[in-house]
Amino acid sequence: MGRFFRPQQKNKRKLLNFCHVGVRPKPLPRAFFDRDTVDVAKNLLGKVLVCRRGPEVVAGAICETEAYTPEDAASHSSRGMSARNATMFGPPGILYVYFIYGMYHCANIVTEAKGRGAAVLLRGVVPLVGIDAMRLRRGGVADRLLVNGPGKLCQAYDFDRAQDGADLCSRSGSIRIKDWGVAVTDVQATPRIGISKAMDVPWRFVARLQLR
Repeated sequence: MGRFFRPQQKNKRKLLNFCHVGVRPKPLPRAFFDRDTVDVAKNLLGKVLVCRRGPEVVAGAICETEAYTPEDAASHSSRGMSARNATMFGPPGILYVYFIYGMYHCANIVTEAKGRGAAVLLRGVVPLVGIDAMRLRRGGVADRLLVNGPGKLCQAYDFDRAQDGADLCSRSGSIRIKDWGVAVTDVQATPRIGISKAMDVPWRFVARLQLR
């Protein structure tokens, strides 16, 4: 994320207290993800990625996404299904987690119909809950660097291949996407990052979030 999208220092107390302002979190239904991938990538901005492990909860408001479809040369699905990308062809609303560069995981949410091979990459969140756990998992880096990239996000949430295929729409699932009423302003569409094909496609979406 660039400078424009980092939370201000004065908002730190708001981030820590956000879950106590009386907003009733609403999990997103599968129909939310069973739509055009670019629309889902935009609409995910401001939604909250929540992961519960026993009594521990981490949550952050999504502020950066990228869309990928099978017609897109930069997409894992552009050459069809393989053992590596099979989850991407699953039903909408499941997590597709892959390993890159021998050191990082990236988390995506599958979109559109089963068999389509489309997904949205989660590139960044604004931390709301469980910030101490995120700091511990990220090895004590500065707060502004906790979750400002897909590999960092997976480290902060402790996501790896074990979470591949997790159903975000299951009532009993430990990972959910919820609507906490976060207001989204100033959405920007830019070319995607870290790819060598279709580099001019403006399917990276970044937003400023208005926190209560």
